[in-house]
Amino acid sequence: MSLHSVSVAGVVVREDGRILAIRRADNGTWEPPGGVLELDEHPEQGVAREVLEETGMHVEVERLSGVYKNMTRGVVALVFRCRPAGGEESTSVESIAVEWLTRREVEERMGEVYAVRILDALDATAAPHVRAHDGRHLLESA
Repeated sequence: MSLHSVSVAGVVVREDGRILAIRRADNGTWEPPGGVLELDEHPEQGVAREVLEETGMHVEVERLSGVYKNMTRGVVALVFRCRPAGGEESTSVESIAVEWLTRREVEERMGEVYAVRILDALDATAAPHVRAHDGRHLLESA
């Protein structure tokens, strides 16, 4: 039997359409803020906590926008579209930069498996996207 880890991430979209992103301290990559869901935590609570810890921003969670499985590492990520609800952008021990990016900047700065999470959240369809990847590239569905 193998175990899965569950993570959460927030795609925080401002009124002008810019998206909150962090540059991770450990590997320098740009990603939406997020992290591992605590055992006793609801997913919506977890994403609000992670966004606050990594960016200094409070959010209102709007909806689940996608479910993403890293087939190599066994990590399932629940990604939620959020809107800002106060706070001030600040870095943390996990983030060396916090910026509001345009869609184009997201596509230029983020790797495929993180950019798609943001693009999916910007998609107006109500149904969450479900995707698998190997840590770097999206995989075709079975």
